[in-house]
Amino acid sequence: MRQGRTVFGGSATDGRPLVTMTIIGICVVVYLLQQTVPDLTDRIAFIPAAGRDEPWRFLTSGFAHGSLVHIGFNMYALWIMGQYLEPLLGRARYIALYLLSAVGGSVAYLLMSAPQTYQDALTVGPGMWWSSAVGASGAVFGLFGAFLVLQRRLGRSAAGMYVVIGLNAVIGFVIPGIAWQAHLGGLLTGAACAAAIGYLGRARGPMQPPDRRVHWAALAAIGIVLVLLAVARYATA
Repeated sequence: MRQGRTVFGGSATDGRPLVTMTIIGICVVVYLLQQTVPDLTDRIAFIPAAGRDEPWRFLTSGFAHGSLVHIGFNMYALWIMGQYLEPLLGRARYIALYLLSAVGGSVAYLLMSAPQTYQDALTVGPGMWWSSAVGASGAVFGLFGAFLVLQRRLGRSAAGMYVVIGLNAVIGFVIPGIAWQAHLGGLLTGAACAAAIGYLGRARGPMQPPDRRVHWAALAAIGIVLVLLAVARYATA
């Protein structure tokens, strides 16, 4: 039997946000491990100075959190957005969107960090280059960005999401310790991914699904761009 497709060409699901629930479960387990495993947070957090030699940090940092409030807010937002976006996109595209947005947040944090030598960090104090960032916020903001683009593509209103993003932007600038750079990077990456899915490879006829190959090629290109941006930043640091 031929499998159904979503409006954007993804494999139709049964409506249950299984990927979203899995990500939430992983984040909860990682947070519990952070409380019990010494130095785990330091080993998986994103630190620009360490990212060149330990590139896994670009992604693993998105599954760690700094406090109960931090993980609580992020998982609530993820649950709300995931229930809508996962069935709309299909699970494979949703996973790609989430992971690319998480990496995009780390890349933005890197790009906006001023290089600093270890000696300077000891002398005048560590700047962003030596500061750690954790949290699923970059990925969640990627879901926000994707929601805006896809709602526009479907001709639906997204006015409420602009308010949510605006409030989070204000909080990011007012409250110290929030990596607004990662929020911005995730937002832009998620919007780019959604634009690729929503506007590229469009169906040639009313009964034909969008061209999935175009979608995946575009998502791969976004991933390559993120890698090249990180490589270029380290090359000039």
